Amino acid sequence: MRDRWIVMALLITLLLSACASPNVTPTATQPQTTAPATLTETVQSLIITDALGRTVTLDALPQRIVVTGKASIMVLDAMYMFPEARERVVAFEDFAQGDVNFISLLDPNYAEKAWLQRDAGVEQFVSAEPDLVVMKSSNAEKYGGPIEAINIPVVYVDFETPEQYARDLDILGKIFGNTQRAEELAAYYQGKVDVINAALPAEVTRPSTLMLQYALKDGAVAFTVPPLSWMQTRLVEMACGTVAWSDVQPSSGWTTVTIEQIAAWDPDVILIVAYNNDPSAIVGSLKEDAQWKTLRAVQNGKLYGFPKDLYSWDQPDTRWVLGLQWLATVLYPERLKPENLMPAVQEFYQFAYGIDSATFEAQIKPALQGDLP
Repeated sequence: MRDRWIVMALLITLLLSACASPNVTPTATQPQTTAPATLTETVQSLIITDALGRTVTLDALPQRIVVTGKASIMVLDAMYMFPEARERVVAFEDFAQGDVNFISLLDPNYAEKAWLQRDAGVEQFVSAEPDLVVMKSSNAEKYGGPIEAINIPVVYVDFETPEQYARDLDILGKIFGNTQRAEELAAYYQGKVDVINAALPAEVTRPSTLMLQYALKDGAVAFTVPPLSWMQTRLVEMACGTVAWSDVQPSSGWTTVTIEQIAAWDPDVILIVAYNNDPSAIVGSLKEDAQWKTLRAVQNGKLYGFPKDLYSWDQPDTRWVLGLQWLATVLYPERLKPENLMPAVQEFYQFAYGIDSATFEAQIKPALQGDLP
């Protein structure tokens, strides 16, 4: 009887060995695929600590990612620096700061994905069948709860300050299973900051710098300054400028200022941000205004339109590094060569998004506005 059981055990072992799938290690040219787990595969959970300090556990790398919420276009721009985004991001809001959404230039399936409405309801998320939703942490209270209530995991990022970029890129690297790319991107941003820090010694005399957003408000022109904690202010500080509006009371958004207040500050340099207009055209009209002609910055030729392409370079978008390089060059042209700016712009698009020189010349360069050399 004992011998009989030994023989049966051997037969069962042989049958199980014959049914098991062989392990295959993908080569560099073999695309990664996600297949159902077999007896020989171990499904490892993915643990992510997001921008709110929450621990989010996923059963596997998410394959259907939805991006939504206020300022989602900036999160998308960061996500599309990862090649996996083209396949795994399946839905987002059809929204652009200008006439064209930048992602439409990167993703051949843009038209099929950009269908979420602003302030998308839970029913829209369900129809997208996501296994993960990614949004800015500022949207957590309004959107996070209803989404998680239907058992869809949510990961929050910030991408609001230079310091947050490395952390949030690391989060995206884990989501896409590409931590190497996250490290490359973080090193790229830090490298550009290091170059500027090396070129601008601590003892340099810092020019008083005022950043103003130009907009039409109730049919009249309005100028506003950003909060002191925002990316716009940080760029001035990192470019070794003195923040002229540091005495403005803290607020949750842009604060309106009068021409009288601008004249009282009378800064060395004025930067005009215009999200819905050509900043160079706005600067041209301001130079002809009698009140503006009394300002030192105008008299000394230090009134500039902050550059933009499809999106403005002053905001917490991936392009903030271009805004920093431009601003440092504007404030210190004797230390940072203006002729290096355009090659730096093309390098950014090549490294971040794989945009070659022909595509850059055809799609990005014609969209450039602002005071570029």
